[in-house]
Amino acid sequence: MTSSASTSIARGRPVRLLALTTLFPNSRQPRRGIFIANRLARLRATGRVDCRVVAAIPSFPGAYRETAGVPESEQVHGLPVRHPRYLHVPGVGMRIQPDSLARALLEDLRQHGDDAHAFDVVDAHYFYPDGVAAARIASELGLPLVISARGSDINLIAETPFARRRMREAAMSAAALIAVSSALARKMASLGMPAERITVLRNGVDPDAFYTVPRAEARARLGLCEGARYVLGIGNFVVEKGFDVLVRAVAKLPDARLLLIGEGPLRATLETLAQDVAPGRVELRGNMPQAELPFAYSAVDVLGLPSLREGWPNVVLEAMACGVPVAAAPVGGVPEMLLPDAPGMLVESREPDTWSYALATLIDAAHPREAVRRYALRFGWDDVIAAQCALYERVAQASADSAVAVS
Repeated sequence: MTSSASTSIARGRPVRLLALTTLFPNSRQPRRGIFIANRLARLRATGRVDCRVVAAIPSFPGAYRETAGVPESEQVHGLPVRHPRYLHVPGVGMRIQPDSLARALLEDLRQHGDDAHAFDVVDAHYFYPDGVAAARIASELGLPLVISARGSDINLIAETPFARRRMREAAMSAAALIAVSSALARKMASLGMPAERITVLRNGVDPDAFYTVPRAEARARLGLCEGARYVLGIGNFVVEKGFDVLVRAVAKLPDARLLLIGEGPLRATLETLAQDVAPGRVELRGNMPQAELPFAYSAVDVLGLPSLREGWPNVVLEAMACGVPVAAAPVGGVPEMLLPDAPGMLVESREPDTWSYALATLIDAAHPREAVRRYALRFGWDDVIAAQCALYERVAQASADSAVAVS
């Protein structure tokens, strides 16, 4: 940094972020990491932050066919995005993944002539491998680092000792850390990450993207039964989401149906379970574009989220913004969303009987949809985005001032 850099930041020039992440939408996976794209787009819209996104994609001969057609660069949510490839051996390459990713990122920066003068802050989204690789990039460029934790990176990947050690090392090198919930911040600190550098900046809900649709219209659009009571589960079909509990709970409600939206390795398992315990009453559909989600939410009576772990599950606020109450396990940031006056229930037990009771109670309560929506809109974006802009500005200014003092 130079003294002119320090002065220009002080005068209000946007902070220039080098945003690094492997969790980001692309033309073949439009919903992958969409919450990161939404946040970066909102930050950029303030005029206080500019960013260049480098969202690397794993590559290995014969693997990752789902991203084979992703272009080297594209526009995503109005953001310019580059997609360099990095070598990653499926299933066994986790230990070397951050180093392989860092090499690919450094090569991409060299190819495009990007150096330390092009940026003020290296901004990593997701802790492993992204944050670990970004720590090397920041060191090479001599720039400050901010790492955002999302949930499964801290709650799941950090259970692996070598990953936990490298994540902790990256955290110690960062100027600032961001957690999407207070629960996640506490978990980060328990792993040995510096608590004084952690700022909680939750996700918000976009009232223009998630809104109420008349139920009859929504059900007609999705081809659902008009007179049935519907429970919705939405997310990846993986063990952590606990959708087997939701299937068994709905099986105990003879007049209810379950709509599951998502993709994942447990799809066939869930289909078999549904056929065994609730034949004809459970339907699994693939991922939907975001523009279609308000119809899915508005078509149902209640959302169920029996997760084993979460960071800040966006589906909770999305459902409520569409007027739908929520029953959810009290994991991660969920209790920070479902406060005592929320149109929802925290379900401690994993017993299907308990879940069927909670789902039926919320359906029978018939919460007015506009009241449910009003509750969700308490969790807007404006304050969060302002605080995050201020964080980047502080980090960039401190780095610039430090460089001036040394020169």
